Amino acid sequence: MVLDALRNRRLALARTALATTTAPAPADGEVLLETVGLTKSYAGADGELPVLAGIDLKVRAGEIVALLGKSGSGKSTLLRCLAGLIPPSSGTVTYRGRNLTGANPGTAMVFQTFALLPWLTVQQNVELGLEAKGIPAKERAESAMRAIDLIGLDGFESAYPKELSGGMRQRVGFARALVVEPDVLMMDEPFSALDVLTAENLRGELMELWESGQFPTRAVVLVTHNIEEAVLMADRIVVLGSRPYGTIRETIEVGLDRPRDRDAAAFEELIDRVYRIMTGRTKETRTPGRAETPAVEKRTLANTPLPTATVDGLSGLAEIVAHRDGTADLADLADDLGLDVDDLLPLVDALEHLGLAEVHGDDLLLTDRGSSFAGADVQKSKQIFAEAARDLPLVRTILTSLRQSPDGLLRAGFFRDVLAHHYTSEQTTQQLETATDWGRYAELYSYDAEPQEYRLDEEI
Repeated sequence: MVLDALRNRRLALARTALATTTAPAPADGEVLLETVGLTKSYAGADGELPVLAGIDLKVRAGEIVALLGKSGSGKSTLLRCLAGLIPPSSGTVTYRGRNLTGANPGTAMVFQTFALLPWLTVQQNVELGLEAKGIPAKERAESAMRAIDLIGLDGFESAYPKELSGGMRQRVGFARALVVEPDVLMMDEPFSALDVLTAENLRGELMELWESGQFPTRAVVLVTHNIEEAVLMADRIVVLGSRPYGTIRETIEVGLDRPRDRDAAAFEELIDRVYRIMTGRTKETRTPGRAETPAVEKRTLANTPLPTATVDGLSGLAEIVAHRDGTADLADLADDLGLDVDDLLPLVDALEHLGLAEVHGDDLLLTDRGSSFAGADVQKSKQIFAEAARDLPLVRTILTSLRQSPDGLLRAGFFRDVLAHHYTSEQTTQQLETATDWGRYAELYSYDAEPQEYRLDEEI
């Protein structure tokens, strides 16, 4: 109820603001960023491990483009290629028609984890980009104060990050990116670390600024795994698939007027359409509990990231589906649980990765193994889970490495270095956190946080 009231208030405020402000953000259609045949691979023990392949994409002035996909689809890697932070393995990335050979001068980045320097004040953090460009101190301060005021941080300029809430820290991140007035603002899941209400508030304020013409950037590229967020914010949604590597599955023109009403039939229909594209499945008839699973490509660390899902969460979902005779419509299940479908996707991915469930159309169906897992006692469920988890690349890598270690011990830093070839630092942390949770539950290995050390527990 509180969230609905906030959303309605936001819609009313947005309509009032749009009625009294200047023309909306320019939509002249100029191509600012373009990729042609972009591929990205990383070297691995088994040779080149592809992350992206054959990406053709244009970003034009006046539009918000959402890169939408599940974990492992390469959306963050694509964003970093567009920003010039990592080079493509082949193909081209151009900014205003010129090939990138380093950091893109026309972009600025907002990160998921705020990335603020804790020893600097809000104003000093905002001035960092200007200082790097050699802007004089007085001009830097004036520009920073304008950005601080624009993004709603007026009065916090002398505060340090530790004094701020998560939402206010992310505002600093936005002000720091916008103060350099980039042609394209790059946002890598900027709301995912915030609570629901804070994210809703900040997202709404940014959209008001964009529509009012006060946003000092000509285009936005947003990375998200949240379908509703993409439909709410974007003019164009680029859906990335992840098997066996990141490709553009489909591009969707949103075509809905702003501010967007979540309760409108057209909004809900578009969410349903995007969901079906994102899952990449067609409706099939199947008997719940069928053991057969579709053939998949060779799993690697690059193409099979662990979903952000706890054992308790995926076990709970399996038990709920088991009580529904082994099958459940995902949309209906989300409604019954008071969740968005997006909230269930990491748990669904986890069950699929482990071979405990399959998705067919809109339905989640337990496999025979999944039904056994859901109905077993604790010790039996641990055994089933361990058998399934051993097949996942990261768990297998940790196990194999520990077996080869003379004392069955390895520091977490070793696995961080391995994962760094395929993931960002934030993604690496998430991968290891999930692998630690799953390995502990399966009693395959333990982890001691003090020395940051893994120990082999598996009975060989």
